[in-house]
Amino acid sequence: MTETAKPLKSRAASEELKAAYRRLCMLYHPDKHRDPELKSQAERLFNLVHQAYEVLSDPQTRAIYDIYGKRGLEMEGWEVVERRRTPAEIREEFERLQREREERRLQQRTNPKGTISVGIDATDLFDRYEEEYEDVSGSGFPQIEINKMHISQSIEAPLTATDTAILSGSLSTQNGNGGGSINFALRRVTSAKGWGELEFGAGDLQGPLFGLKLFRNLTPRCFVTTNCALQFSSRGIRPGLTTVLARNLDKNTVGYLQWRWGIQSAMNTSIVRDTKTSHLTVALQLGIPHSFALISYQHKFQDDDQTRVKGSLKLNRASQTYFFPIHLTDQLLPSAVFYATVGPLVVYFAMHRLIIKPYLRAQKERELEKQRENTATDILQKKQEAEAAVRLMQESVRRIIEAEESRMGLIIVNAWYGKFVNDKSRKSEKVKVIDVTVPLQCLVKDSKLILTEASKAGLPGFYDPCVGEEKSLKVLYQFRGVLHQVMALDSEALRIPKQSHRIDTDG
Repeated sequence: MTETAKPLKSRAASEELKAAYRRLCMLYHPDKHRDPELKSQAERLFNLVHQAYEVLSDPQTRAIYDIYGKRGLEMEGWEVVERRRTPAEIREEFERLQREREERRLQQRTNPKGTISVGIDATDLFDRYEEEYEDVSGSGFPQIEINKMHISQSIEAPLTATDTAILSGSLSTQNGNGGGSINFALRRVTSAKGWGELEFGAGDLQGPLFGLKLFRNLTPRCFVTTNCALQFSSRGIRPGLTTVLARNLDKNTVGYLQWRWGIQSAMNTSIVRDTKTSHLTVALQLGIPHSFALISYQHKFQDDDQTRVKGSLKLNRASQTYFFPIHLTDQLLPSAVFYATVGPLVVYFAMHRLIIKPYLRAQKERELEKQRENTATDILQKKQEAEAAVRLMQESVRRIIEAEESRMGLIIVNAWYGKFVNDKSRKSEKVKVIDVTVPLQCLVKDSKLILTEASKAGLPGFYDPCVGEEKSLKVLYQFRGVLHQVMALDSEALRIPKQSHRIDTDG
């Protein structure tokens, strides 16, 4: 099935399918064309429409096409699904195959996550003695030191569709002292609403740890987690229990209520709001030995490459986090405040404008060019089909225009489809549009034109003039002797005529 057959959408109702089939048959019927070349083109398009109708009008082949596409229809012997099965059975079999593929994919996926945090002491830049000591080597230069470091990593190994093994480890050092730990956990998904996890851990700073963690969705917007732990040390066994009740307050905001008993007992309530541009945390804790109130705000500078740079110099790349806290001064100094706030912002915006943005633009152009090269042959074939369809439409369009003119109906004056450049900042980009006046006029029926929510590249007489780029349809039409104009996005539904499209000529 090709783009020519796309008007016969697989989801269309039976009556709509028959009406579209009859209309295309009348348009492409070979007997309506005397010119040998037009007759040959009409015969080819007529056969494609007939093949599409045979597939979509039969429940079995339609179900196979909906699920597997053209490749499923052409497969000989079809060992995957028997053609005698009903559409419901075909879909059930397809879902089973999807589950099996998902299980195989899970077995190959380890979902690594990691964090690297490096603490930098840069206080000597802003708070140092004015005198220079000649007997101290290098005293004329500020000393910047790494005073702490933390590295953690975890991997997951799916055992079955419901069981997962998790191995994690961490290493920390501060001012020459440090230690590490390793943890192993087994997680089982008990239902669509919850899971449980057993954890075993050990480290050189703390003794063995045994823990049990439970998660449960109470409602679609509320969940609870409970974590029980036994920490073994030289002081004996230290039990601990943590329970967290959380509720989604809106799309981006979650409220938490936490109770912790045992190791550092406390009650904590917090609200966390996380959006694409910011992260806000408001928390209040009453506990032993620490009670505090906290307000934290982070602004995210985001680009298309999904690398985020936060105000605390925190880089997130895929599932890895790199965090660099920099200690600038022990007291409030204007120079330190400037370099900690304004400085990073200026550097980021300069890099984003001069380096990151041009690089991403060039990368996108390379990807589009590669996509165009891969689809060049297919697009050329679709262009030829569209041009042939337009030639075959000429006689039908002439009759439609005559009928519409006689009743002051809908006349398509001009129509273009493709990439329009309206933004002055994008003047260097080329406009890539095709004239679709004839194909649109051919779709007019009873002074109405109705296009559904689908790419317009699949309409008869259309093709994609700019693969991989945003496209729009611009229509200038006349109704009741008055000019109208409208522009619609590629996959946007369109219905004309409308009063809102009318061009105001009073001014």
